[in-house]
Amino acid sequence: MDWLERTAKLRQWTRSGTRAPHKPLLLLYALGRFQHDADGALAYTAVEEDLQRLLTEFGPPHRTSPAYPFHHLVSDGVWEVRTDRGTGSPGSGVRDLRETGAAGRLAPDLRADLRRDPSLLGRMARLLLDLHFPPSLHDDLCEAVGLEPELTETVRASTVRGQRDRRMRERVLTAYEYRCAFCGYDGRVGVVPVGLEAAHVRWWAFDGPDDVDNGVCLCSLHHKLFDKGVLGMGDGHRILVSQRFVGHSPAAHTHVTALAGRPLVGPQPGAPPVADRHRAWHVAQVFKGSPRPAAAQGSTGS
Repeated sequence: MDWLERTAKLRQWTRSGTRAPHKPLLLLYALGRFQHDADGALAYTAVEEDLQRLLTEFGPPHRTSPAYPFHHLVSDGVWEVRTDRGTGSPGSGVRDLRETGAAGRLAPDLRADLRRDPSLLGRMARLLLDLHFPPSLHDDLCEAVGLEPELTETVRASTVRGQRDRRMRERVLTAYEYRCAFCGYDGRVGVVPVGLEAAHVRWWAFDGPDDVDNGVCLCSLHHKLFDKGVLGMGDGHRILVSQRFVGHSPAAHTHVTALAGRPLVGPQPGAPPVADRHRAWHVAQVFKGSPRPAAAQGSTGS
């Protein structure tokens, strides 16, 4: 059985780049639980809250139910569900899963192969991470599902979707003159920039190209907040800040809420700005909630 191929081909609802990471999140969660309890089943009522948190933090902007992947992952051959009535899922309804005592676990053949080849778990997890989430979220996701990050360093999605362009980082940082487009941070140690990263606007996992007009130079903090949907880019290439973000300290105000409505810093003349089609994808698929009103304008650090 080629479990990596099955992992790469999980059937998901898709339309025009819409994110639906429900099944990958459940499978990552199941792999994390298997790592600590290879024989345990996951009762829906016991894990529903955990799965909802994963969907809220790492899923699409709109609210979705963990009942959906709990039922539908069975069709991919990597998951099974049993109830008080016997084998088989009662459906994707929350009430049905709760009232029938539904419990899920990895498919028997997969459990056997994971015991026989412990490295398979890490390879499956790495594939799920690379195919569905940006690198800035991988460690957070591993922690959230209970996976040891070092176990996921054994395979890359390049075996499935081709190699990323390693030159993109340098091209994007050069276009933005080694400054964070949100705050203007431009730190260096000697001549080496520190804390600056090239962020994909439309994620590579969702066919985002390694082009400068799909990239933006961000400091580490703002890259993480951008990929978490706290920050976005609105019309006129102005910064969006989600109303869901809460922070009461002066630092939270200065580094996040005060950015609302500010124009991006850069790119330099002659370099392409973020393409509207990539910006629109991020707003629709990653940015969470409604944007805050524009803050009182101050220095951008440019």
